[in-house]
Amino acid sequence: PTDGVIVIDPVQLKGKKVYVMLSCTFRYGRQDMDVMGVAFRRDLFLVTRQVYPELQDKEKLTHTKIQQKLLRKLGNNAFPFFFEFPDNLPCSITLQPGLSDVGKKCAVEFEVKAFCGENQDEKIDKQSSVRLTIRKIQFSPEDSKLLPSAETTFEFLMSEKPLHVKLSLPKETFYHGEPLKANVEITNSSSRNIKDISLSVEQVTHVILYSNDKYVKSVAKEETSDSVPCGTSLKQEYTLHPLLAYNKDRRGLALDGRLKHEDTNLASSIRSIISLPKLTHILNIGSHFRHFKHIRPPQIIFSIS
Repeated sequence: PTDGVIVIDPVQLKGKKVYVMLSCTFRYGRQDMDVMGVAFRRDLFLVTRQVYPELQDKEKLTHTKIQQKLLRKLGNNAFPFFFEFPDNLPCSITLQPGLSDVGKKCAVEFEVKAFCGENQDEKIDKQSSVRLTIRKIQFSPEDSKLLPSAETTFEFLMSEKPLHVKLSLPKETFYHGEPLKANVEITNSSSRNIKDISLSVEQVTHVILYSNDKYVKSVAKEETSDSVPCGTSLKQEYTLHPLLAYNKDRRGLALDGRLKHEDTNLASSIRSIISLPKLTHILNIGSHFRHFKHIRPPQIIFSIS
C-alpha cells in the first residue's frame, strides 16, 4: 500500500477539487519520443482519488501512525490518501543504459501526483500539480527448507560408465551483497578427463512492449583449473559475487528502480509474477537469475534457475 498526506490552501483553489493519482508506467526511450503517433510508454496502472472536498469524513477513516502524526502537525488543511497496489504489478525496475544512451530510459516507474481541477478527467496543468516518484519493492518470504539443485548424467561413446554432475545451493534466497556459494559434486566414472570447471550467474531479463525481448547477461563468473580425471570424483564449494559494482558499465542489465541519483542493486528476481502466463501483458520488465556450470571436456552446460 501507499499512503500519505496532502496540504492544500482552500482560498487558492477557488472552488476546484483536489485529486491524488497513483500511476505505474512502462517507459521505453526518451519521454518525448513519439513515432507515427505511438509513444514508447505504456500505463500499466492508473487510479485517481478525490481528497478535497472530502467524500468521507477523515475522522472516520483508518490512518497509519505516520498519517496520524502528520494530520496533527499540519492542521485542518491536511488530508490523507491511501492506495492499494494490485497483486500483478511489477516492481520498480530499470535497464542500465549504455554510455551513448543519453536521455534514453527503459524502466517501470511509479509516481504519485496531486492536482486540482474541475474534474479528474481534465488536462492537468503543471503549475497546479505536484508529483513524487516512489519505488515499489518486494520482500522475500523466509527461506524455505527446499535446497535448489540440479543434476544430470552423461554417457559417452566408447565409455562404459557415465559422468554424473550435481550442482546445488545452500538456500533458495540470497540478498543483495551476499556471496553466492555453489556446491559442485562430480563423479567421473567415464573414460574422459575433466580439465577445468567454470561457473557463472546469469541474469535473464524479459522486456515486453510491442515485442517480447529477452536479454541474458552474465553478472558473475568463476573459472577454475580444477580437474577430475577419469575414475575419480570431486566435491567442492565455489563462491561467486553477483554485484552491480562489478558490472557498472554493462548496457542492458536490469536494476532495482532508483530514486534520483541514489545507488541501487541488480534487480531482484521476480518470484510470484513471472510464472503466471495470463499476466504477461502487464509484466513488462521481469528478471530472474540462473546459475550455470561449464565443464571441459566434454562440453557440459546446465543450470539452476
